[in-house]
Amino acid sequence: MNNAQQTARVGLFFILGLALTWVTFETLHGGKIFKDNGYTITAGFPDLKELKPGDEVRMAGVKIGYVESTDFTGRRAEAVLRIDKVGPNQKVIEIPDDATASIIMSGLIGTNYLGIDLGSSNRPALKPGAEIRTKVVPDLNSVMNDLGNLGQKLDGALGSISEAMKGKDGQPGLFQRLNTLVGDTGDKFTVTMTNLQELSAKLNRGDGTLGKLINNPKLHDALLVAVDDIKDTANEAKKFMTDAQAVVDQVKSGKGTLGSLIYDDTTGNELKATARDLREISAKLNSGEGTLGKLINDDTLFRDAQSAIKKADRALDGLNDSGPISAVGTVAGSLF
Repeated sequence: MNNAQQTARVGLFFILGLALTWVTFETLHGGKIFKDNGYTITAGFPDLKELKPGDEVRMAGVKIGYVESTDFTGRRAEAVLRIDKVGPNQKVIEIPDDATASIIMSGLIGTNYLGIDLGSSNRPALKPGAEIRTKVVPDLNSVMNDLGNLGQKLDGALGSISEAMKGKDGQPGLFQRLNTLVGDTGDKFTVTMTNLQELSAKLNRGDGTLGKLINNPKLHDALLVAVDDIKDTANEAKKFMTDAQAVVDQVKSGKGTLGSLIYDDTTGNELKATARDLREISAKLNSGEGTLGKLINDDTLFRDAQSAIKKADRALDGLNDSGPISAVGTVAGSLF
């Protein structure tokens, strides 16, 4: 083998190695090397659940990218998602800002992938480098752990129930307590049942007020009539209260005589003035002022009036006994 052949073989192996390396990187990165790789967004979770770089990112079940890297920042885990151009036209997938990402297990033994819901069509798209909203979806492992914990709690509860039924440390169990209780109260229970049977028989015969009410239809009808009367009385009382409330409202608003007396200052002042005048008149009457006061307090006018009446009587008697001329003189003499 000459040097030219050796050189050709070395060059061929070198080219094949480069091609194999390129194919390997293309496969690991989804065939996006030396191409426009779309854009990246960030998703934060309390636990990535074995999500690793290279796992798929799906939207509505369609692969739209992959997990580019994972990291732990602060008190949470973050995954950087590479969103590719998809479809024959290499269209950039726009993710609404209200879309939600979650880690989903594909099958019982399948790998995890990151699923994104569609969000709202009228929302603006996430910008490159933005953080998408996330939610934790229970996976099979967490469900199995919860079932295991529930089984342990159920086993403990069943054990406690079994101990309560059978008894523990020499203490009687629930069944033994029930047997003792039934044995101790058997006679009392029999007496109680007998009393109930007698009471039922009395009710069926119509004995007592309750028995009559159950068996006598007339009493039942009378009771219904009484109930109707009570309802009518209640309605009338309600109407009366409504009317009374209306009157109270009118009085409060100052309407009517009573309302004016209570709430109208002018009427109140006039009433006070009238009362004051009455007090003054009463005082004057008591002190004998004026004609009416003298009539009430001074008996001289009364005696003068009695004297005038007596004179008038004598004058009238003289008229009966005298002529016209004499009568005039008689009257004048009697009066003066």
